[in-house]
Amino acid sequence: MDQLKGMQSFVRVVETGSLSAAAREAGITQPTVSKTISNLERTIGARLLERSSTSLTVTDAGKRFYEQAKRVLDAYEEALADVHGALEQPSGAIRVSAPVGIGQAHLSAAIQRFLEAHPNIQVELILNDRMIDLVEEGVDLAVRLGGDLPGNLIARKVASSPRVLLASPQYLHRFGTPATLEELAGHNFVRYAWLPGGDRIAFRRGGQVAEIEVRGRFRINSSQGVRECLASGFALGMAPLWLVEDLLQSGQLVRILPEWQAAPHEVHLLYPSRRFLPVRTRALIEFLQITIPSWPGMVQ
Repeated sequence: MDQLKGMQSFVRVVETGSLSAAAREAGITQPTVSKTISNLERTIGARLLERSSTSLTVTDAGKRFYEQAKRVLDAYEEALADVHGALEQPSGAIRVSAPVGIGQAHLSAAIQRFLEAHPNIQVELILNDRMIDLVEEGVDLAVRLGGDLPGNLIARKVASSPRVLLASPQYLHRFGTPATLEELAGHNFVRYAWLPGGDRIAFRRGGQVAEIEVRGRFRINSSQGVRECLASGFALGMAPLWLVEDLLQSGQLVRILPEWQAAPHEVHLLYPSRRFLPVRTRALIEFLQITIPSWPGMVQ
């Protein structure tokens, strides 16, 4: 049992980033947590943490042990849940990572509905557009849009969203409506910053593919920023339907060259490859598998 407590303390130190935070969470003192981890290090014969007066670093051995300890603790928790008949009432905390735009537009509200149905679960939603290391940052589940997916995680595709060309009626009234893809080069095209393709976009129409270079005076690393720029009439551009479906329905945006589309946004759920997935995480995965395809602008 002492080793189990040691693993629990070590995992929370790694996930919270400090001994004091883990101690506050457990309702004990920092020296107690430090002593517990020191005993664990002596038991396994390896240094897990490098401590100084100003910093705390997880060693390579600590990173490997963290992954294994998480699996053991998840299996232990699932065994307890089974014994206590809690499989129908999952409980505990889930850390979820997602891009800022989709988190603000849809995911936050969806998780609130999930929590209403599961009163014993707590969710920490972390909105960040960068691809994070789930294990290193203690994240149980990530929602990702397109891009390269890590090979060391389970990636479950749940939906996709077409990416289409758009402009506001005001923009088209001022600058005209492009009749061909080539005419896009003469327009102010807002772009999401740091896209790997730069200013070249591949469009598809049936089996036909055309790559076009666009130009624009504004780039922004925020999907909500792209949405606002399109709605304001400052520029035309491209966006996934999940981001702009309501603006299309209201007439604030209209599609241009509707026969052409770029590669869709594919929505994946990512989680560590574990034999024993916690009941609470499995419940959220199953909920999102059903919920995400129902969001405006999403298809299965």
